[in-house]
Amino acid sequence: MRTIFEKQKEHNRKQQKGPFLFLMLLLLALYHVMCMDRFFLMPYIHTVSRVEKQQDRIIYQEALGVYTITTEKESFKLLQLTDIHLGGSLLSRSQDLKALKACYTLICHTRPDLVVITGDLVFPTGVKSFSLNNGAPLVQFAAFMRNTGIPWVFAYGNHDTERVATLDAREFDSLMKTLSCANPGSLLYPDIQPDISGRNNQMIEIRNTDGALRQALFLLDSNAYRNRADGGKGYDYIHDDQVAWYQKTVTALSEKEGYTIPSMAFFHIPLREYKEADERYRQGSDQVQYYYGVLGEKMSGRICCSREKSRFFDTAVELGSTKAMFCGHDHYNNQSLEYKGIRLTYGYSIDYLAMPGIERDTAQRGATLITIAPGGEFQIVPCRLSDLARK
Repeated sequence: MRTIFEKQKEHNRKQQKGPFLFLMLLLLALYHVMCMDRFFLMPYIHTVSRVEKQQDRIIYQEALGVYTITTEKESFKLLQLTDIHLGGSLLSRSQDLKALKACYTLICHTRPDLVVITGDLVFPTGVKSFSLNNGAPLVQFAAFMRNTGIPWVFAYGNHDTERVATLDAREFDSLMKTLSCANPGSLLYPDIQPDISGRNNQMIEIRNTDGALRQALFLLDSNAYRNRADGGKGYDYIHDDQVAWYQKTVTALSEKEGYTIPSMAFFHIPLREYKEADERYRQGSDQVQYYYGVLGEKMSGRICCSREKSRFFDTAVELGSTKAMFCGHDHYNNQSLEYKGIRLTYGYSIDYLAMPGIERDTAQRGATLITIAPGGEFQIVPCRLSDLARK
């Protein structure tokens, strides 16, 4: 027969279990809600009309995983959009709408022939976005771009396939391939990808009607975070096997064309050379030429790059093909410098959601317009959203 003391202990245990079970059920329900597909942006997307422009011919070489864009235009226009950070929840709906409307304003103003997204299209972290779902925002953005009629390409950022996200890297890649097949000529995403580090590494050809290569565009995955199991920490970088693939591709294409091909590179996390170039610029070095922009990041230092040095920049200098590189990642940075013969440019960001207080800030928001002439010569012009609002 149990004593009064034993009965009291059992009663106390039951009382303690009650709140704990309630909390666990609440967290489980919250997790379920944060993982759900939500399509709050579709009413706006249905209103987005086509941006009229002269269309180019796009061919996909299935065996190589290479898209070739053939154009007769004197000026082929690329628009870099970066760090759009779509949350995909009811709580982020207002910021998500502002982000898409900002993209549409910039696209309508510049009428590009190709849009290049340099990472962090989605923000499935659960913090601020109140969502772990990275699939539904991607599907909605693809629908948005389909309605504009502008082809687009994508380089991965550190947030697109977060560890807590509903879709891992393999599943996100599969969805991208499905969206590309469903909307041929809109999303130019390859079925065939090189067997190297990263979630997708891609080369796109822009050719003139006579077949001459105007530019080769390299989209490289700067990866996300260093592997803590291997002793690494912080942000990742472009790995050696990716650099080897880039070198092999440039060399083979240059041999095929009979000259050193002109090329550009797009990725998300800045190389350490962005930091090196800025330091030398502030020291007054004649190795650096300043074009425009500022480094406005304050939370994580001026430039948030990997602690590891990638071989990519030195290899590009050695090959002499790539004359311009574009990144995102640091939302308040938009500086453009030339260093060792290569233009290093931060894209103007879109983000209304991820950074504390950024929804109220305006000077950093916009896009980067890259205009390419038939001979491969290019111009880079910043497009600030606040400037367009005053027109």
